[in-house]
Amino acid sequence: MEYFVYGRDRPGAFDLKMSLNDDHWSFMDGYGRLLIARGPTLSGDGDDAESTGSLHIVDLPDAEAARRFAYEEPYHRAGVFESVLLCRFRTLQGSTMWDFTEAVDGHGRFLVITTGDSAPAPLTSKHTILYGELLDLDGEARLGRAAMVEAPDPQAAAAMLPAGDDRTEVHFWRFGGRPPSATA
Repeated sequence: MEYFVYGRDRPGAFDLKMSLNDDHWSFMDGYGRLLIARGPTLSGDGDDAESTGSLHIVDLPDAEAARRFAYEEPYHRAGVFESVLLCRFRTLQGSTMWDFTEAVDGHGRFLVITTGDSAPAPLTSKHTILYGELLDLDGEARLGRAAMVEAPDPQAAAAMLPAGDDRTEVHFWRFGGRPPSATA
């Protein structure tokens, strides 16, 4: 079962988060083959942007394992996150972020989240990295949808995911993971 975990950074927690990066990556190493997508959301699209949150989509056996993943993670344990959105994720398009091959120069990457119980609409853009439904932990009630997309700007990213009566939020996002060693 796939789970969507999005920790929203607490204001003023950037330095604390950066001090915990090695602990975070070591924790994530234990889930390496189970991760479908991962990466930080950012305050902007430039190199000097600060993190505003952390996204992980992970394949785990059950809701209890998902709770351990979300709440034993070093950023969460240290109080970096203001809140954590934890829910089931039902993939509607895409497989993993590592399978995405349609990158376009001049496009940014975005996490788009809609909340609400409207039925999912098809998303057929070649700029879709991953798209799916957000469900409660039992997998029964629809909570919204999430997509990781490439687009020229946040407005174009939001327009890729039809909102209906739902509320939409858009975050700059980048592929995450342990950075290559400086000595490698």
